[in-house]
Amino acid sequence: MNTVFPYVISGSALWTWRSQAIADAQSHQIDVAEVDWLLQQVCQLESLAIRLGTLAHQSEVPSAVPLAELRTLWQRRIRDRVPVQHLVGKTQWRNFTLHVSPAVLIPRPETELIVELAAAIVAQSPQAEQLTQGIWVDLGTGSGAIALGLAEAFPQAEILAVDISVAALEMAQRNAKENGLSDRIQFLNGSWFEPLSHLRGQLTGIVSNPPYIPNAIIPTLSPEVSQHEPLLALDGGEDGLTAVQHLIQEAPQYLRPDGLWITELMANQASKVMTLLAETHQYVAIQSERDLAGIERFVVARKRNIELKKMSLKQTADGRIKRPC
Repeated sequence: MNTVFPYVISGSALWTWRSQAIADAQSHQIDVAEVDWLLQQVCQLESLAIRLGTLAHQSEVPSAVPLAELRTLWQRRIRDRVPVQHLVGKTQWRNFTLHVSPAVLIPRPETELIVELAAAIVAQSPQAEQLTQGIWVDLGTGSGAIALGLAEAFPQAEILAVDISVAALEMAQRNAKENGLSDRIQFLNGSWFEPLSHLRGQLTGIVSNPPYIPNAIIPTLSPEVSQHEPLLALDGGEDGLTAVQHLIQEAPQYLRPDGLWITELMANQASKVMTLLAETHQYVAIQSERDLAGIERFVVARKRNIELKKMSLKQTADGRIKRPC
């Protein structure tokens, strides 16, 4: 994504703006790091120029917007609590630059780990070659972040991205195109598994960051989230697990034997989700994984290989092998 810089602003004017913006951020309990992030997104300058203070002495700095618009953008951040990513319409996630808008959830840094987790599980599997060449689906793709991550991690796999929101899918397709991955991902419109009816029993992996916030909690979230991010991507129902329970119940119909189920959750949900998975008797190797803050953020499971179990029992009846322990 190439940013155009048609305007020029003096470094001293930008330095003055930065000082005031930092003061505004501090007085409104906003992370001051957002000031420099916005500055680097809007202007063509190196972070070192900010850290060393040499920005103040530059006579001309190329900018995507005039100084007056930069001031207006920051006022929207302070007054309306618009997420800083929405101010410029993009964010960084893994090694991708992604377009974002109020139509999609802004991908969080912790979600980057779900791709790392999938890649690590596959790498450690005796069936690694098969898993890397199978069909992987990102359910509720939003900006397309997870789908892009899977496409990069598994270059030989078929990647599907599903979302009920047409606006979200359009954003995801744009992100795939601008990150050079549009030929690797198929985008499907529909609710969860609805567009996948032709793939029953064929999916290698299901990866999802579904809505998981209890609806009573949503109004208490920061204004940046509750007022500016899509309710569809936040509202997990009364207990936060409405969508997750749907994924648990429906996934066995679509996963192939030993297929992977990986889902992101909020704090304190992992234990309940592992219990729900176990109660279906459709999954094995159920476990939780922590994020960098130590929160049990993800739950992983494999679809039980029922066909293998049936084969073993049949062979036992014929007296050829012992029943597995």
